[in-house]
Amino acid sequence: MLAHVKRRPKRAPRRKRLTELDRTKARPQAKEYLIWDTQQRGHALRVQPSGHRSFVVGYSRHGRTRWLTIGNAADIPLAESRTMAAEAMLKVAKGGDPAADRAAERGAGTFADLADKYVEQYAKKNNRSWPQAAALVRRFAIPRWGKLPASAVTRGDIKQMMARIEGGVIANQTLAAVSAIFSWGVREEIVAANPCKLVERNAVKSRERVLSDSEVPKFWKAFDQLDPVRGAALKAILLLGQRPGEIANMRREHIVDGWWKLPGAPTPIWPGTKNGESHSVWLPKAVRQLIGNDSSPGFVFSSPRGGPISKLDDAMRSICKTLDVERATPHDMRRTHGTTITKLKFGRAAMNRVQNHKEGGIADVYDVHDYAAENMQVMEAVAARIMALVEGRVAEVVRPSFARPASEA
Repeated sequence: MLAHVKRRPKRAPRRKRLTELDRTKARPQAKEYLIWDTQQRGHALRVQPSGHRSFVVGYSRHGRTRWLTIGNAADIPLAESRTMAAEAMLKVAKGGDPAADRAAERGAGTFADLADKYVEQYAKKNNRSWPQAAALVRRFAIPRWGKLPASAVTRGDIKQMMARIEGGVIANQTLAAVSAIFSWGVREEIVAANPCKLVERNAVKSRERVLSDSEVPKFWKAFDQLDPVRGAALKAILLLGQRPGEIANMRREHIVDGWWKLPGAPTPIWPGTKNGESHSVWLPKAVRQLIGNDSSPGFVFSSPRGGPISKLDDAMRSICKTLDVERATPHDMRRTHGTTITKLKFGRAAMNRVQNHKEGGIADVYDVHDYAAENMQVMEAVAARIMALVEGRVAEVVRPSFARPASEA
């Protein structure tokens, strides 16, 4: 028969209305102890065996006791500590977790730190367009509050940033990029909240801007007034019709026998295509003359620091102001190229093929013909048409030499 073990009864918690004398004179004991404040629920004075005294808040969250340290009692007046405890308990009543919020704030570092963590730990692995988003963050967000604690960025800061970005679309894209960083931070419990929530996007109209025949030579001449690399990149967008981000990241090692072969999947040196599909683009004579025949690895359109060229949208905005014409973007160069394909009677299917639009459907499964000869003819014809406009001469009429569906005839 087991002997009866006499258990020592639990010591009742110490409760009293804390005073300034307790804050400064509460005596230490062999073990740490708490004095609960009867004036403010959850508020207590913690006394260590060393004599160190601190104010804390204790509360329950999901059935577990949580502790929030207010601070050293020697530095914080009792009345102020009670106020801070009341604020913490109000957050608890609303479903919050002040201790977790405090831990998140300390672990987040600056906004620039959070942005770097997001790119390295998430965006590079899951978002093919991360370079474009990261560029917007570096340009519009980092200079404003990159050195601030990530948790200190407020909704007001986000609104001010939005208001100072010229161009509603760019502002919306920047908001989305910053919001993605904070949303990831919340999921990873690095920050407590996303200040981008409830910030309204700018209302923008769907754009269908295409350069007219008379505008093409004006823009081409304006491209010549830019720095050579940026000007050449914009010309390449107009002549090739590919996405501006892909043109900016174009690499010489991807050019084989006159074809630019775009890997679908991202790599450390290439962002991947938008739809994840590998794609081949024939480089017409005008483009080969534009980029030269250098075969050494690297970016075709390299920035002074060795990375891909950037700020193409800024260049287009400046050109439009100088020419006093309707706003046009780098993507409008791509749209102009696509429109020229259909204008030359090659058909919409050819435009989708050349510009790597994924159509989907059963045709994508059974139609494995690569259309190399047809695509080559399309690219050369469009480039010839554009260069004829640039040079002020009549373009040779090109008749498609391959059959098209009856619906496009």
